[in-house]
Amino acid sequence: MRKLKFEKGKVYHIFNRGVEKRSIFLSDGDRWRFLQGMYLFNDQEGSANLLWRLEQEKGKIHFGILREYMAVTGIKRKPLVRIMADCLKPNHFHLLLQELQDRGISKFMQKFGVGYTKYFNKKYERVGPLFQGAFKAVEVKSNEQLMYLIAYINAINPGQELESELKSVAQNPEQILEFIEHYPWSTHLEYLGKRDSIIVDKGVAGELFSTPIQYKNFVAHIIRGKKQMQLSNDILFD
Repeated sequence: MRKLKFEKGKVYHIFNRGVEKRSIFLSDGDRWRFLQGMYLFNDQEGSANLLWRLEQEKGKIHFGILREYMAVTGIKRKPLVRIMADCLKPNHFHLLLQELQDRGISKFMQKFGVGYTKYFNKKYERVGPLFQGAFKAVEVKSNEQLMYLIAYINAINPGQELESELKSVAQNPEQILEFIEHYPWSTHLEYLGKRDSIIVDKGVAGELFSTPIQYKNFVAHIIRGKKQMQLSNDILFD
């Protein structure tokens, strides 16, 4: 049984990886499906058939079509969680979630985890679990921790694609900063103000980083080694 008890209104770092550290994304199509599931399953009502209906009606789905479909149909949603940040890596993912309803995080992770596993297993003709046991969760207890965690999820973790040992200080900081501005699988671009995601609701994080330039400077100072990451080892996940 999970020791951490989720509480409505609190923010948590959620992460997990593939069973036996296997890849959970084998194509960009898999990553898009994962993100679409994050949006559609973040609803108190059942969403299991909505993505299937969308694909039948519209063909290949992107977020523009999804946004238009939700607006035109007038579907009312009641989110289980606030998705404040995310990052997808080949064999793991990070989410920053705020619980909006009682047991919201547990319900959301169960619905969307099962949905993605069914999709992946059917596509690649496999059986069995895709993820390495129950997802991990750490409570975010301060605004300072939240700021550093957003920088970790959005920038430091993607930057490890170039610097495998990167924890707080990059060996090639300008190269890292350039790389993460073109990395599509984290919410770095949302916080830079360069992309508007239907998934993301920054919540209090949008107040802590009141402007994109403030966020950009904060991340740059970390990457360049002028700030040290204030995160304990149990929060970091490679």
